[in-house]
Amino acid sequence: MSLEKLNRSLVQEVEALKAEGRAKAPERIIVGYLPPRNGRGPRYQLRGSNLEFLRMNSNSYLSLSNHPELIKAADEATHRFGVGPGAVRFIDGTFSYHAELEERIARFVNKPAAKIFNSAYTANLAVALTINNAGTYWIGDELNHNCIIRAMRISNVPRENRAIYKHNNMEELKNCLNNIPPGMERIVVIFDGIFSMRGDCAPLNEIVKLTEPLTERFKEGVITVVDDSHGIGAYGDSGRGTEEFTGAKADVLVGTFGKAFGVNGGFIAGSEELIEAVRQKADTYIYTNPLSVADCAAAIKAIEIAGGAEGRERLRHLKARTGQFRNGLAALGRESIPGPHPVVPLLVRDTARTRQLVQHLFQKGILVIGLTFPVVPRGDETIRFQINAAHTESDIDEVLEALSGFKA
Repeated sequence: MSLEKLNRSLVQEVEALKAEGRAKAPERIIVGYLPPRNGRGPRYQLRGSNLEFLRMNSNSYLSLSNHPELIKAADEATHRFGVGPGAVRFIDGTFSYHAELEERIARFVNKPAAKIFNSAYTANLAVALTINNAGTYWIGDELNHNCIIRAMRISNVPRENRAIYKHNNMEELKNCLNNIPPGMERIVVIFDGIFSMRGDCAPLNEIVKLTEPLTERFKEGVITVVDDSHGIGAYGDSGRGTEEFTGAKADVLVGTFGKAFGVNGGFIAGSEELIEAVRQKADTYIYTNPLSVADCAAAIKAIEIAGGAEGRERLRHLKARTGQFRNGLAALGRESIPGPHPVVPLLVRDTARTRQLVQHLFQKGILVIGLTFPVVPRGDETIRFQINAAHTESDIDEVLEALSGFKA
């Protein structure tokens, strides 16, 4: 057997992506980490470059990935149980660290129970696989993350059983709720807490106001599901994310350990009944090995830190640096999208200028991600900056100075 024919076809498909402007650039490879020193945050070394890079494109909002207590916890767990679980959860692949992490994250987000996954992506798939049936009607924000869209497809939601409302448009959501077709018994309104490319948050309090009065109208109610992967740990007075910021609660919360907590993995949090159904029905839980005990131990320590005095101080510093950067952009006359979150988009509104600016920043030792047409609509070209708790005041000044020097 040979892959020659398939290879030729795949090359053509990749070339088509390149022609459309959708192909991914070659991946940069990080080969070195330089700890914070002399009033500046950590720097990274890349293969093939002599520069020391400031990362402005990392999801590690609380900057816990290199925390010595997380590293120690992961090391101790590994020496105790090894580097892998050796089985799925149902076949004695559940270790004490898995159970403890589920208890800890449920308490942190103030839900009755939680179940952990290898990623928030697989957690979202699990939600849909668990609660979808022929009588389920799904309503989602048009800017929902790919994992929510993919969850609809994998769980075989037919087109007539779903609706989409314009981004954060509550009038459109209201129309969707008022036009649910007959025969639907279980309504699911699903949305991101923080929209990762924009840094704005879902108006969860308004969504709850619209959905709660309708729950008696349907046999199995109206359920709100929020994927707050970018929110948990990163904003809100105590880092509880969109629920805390808006003062409202969703029925089901999906989150990650791979962003603010700086580790790996995802989770679903909700009622005990829901979590048991997830355990029994979700393919992405049943048929795959769980997180390593090292990941779990590090995540447990990250939750402990995030919930204590050090976490509050990191959150305070993160908020200050985010404000510094947003104010600096405004002073430079640059356009952004307002919001409380450390995702700060810079609207460039031109594909060529966006690419030039990304390259300009790279040459200055600053790593960012640019979003250009056709990945985003023409005129919405953006550079996404992500502030982390390890960024210092001088780091933010360095980025703003680099932006001020861009004249193309």
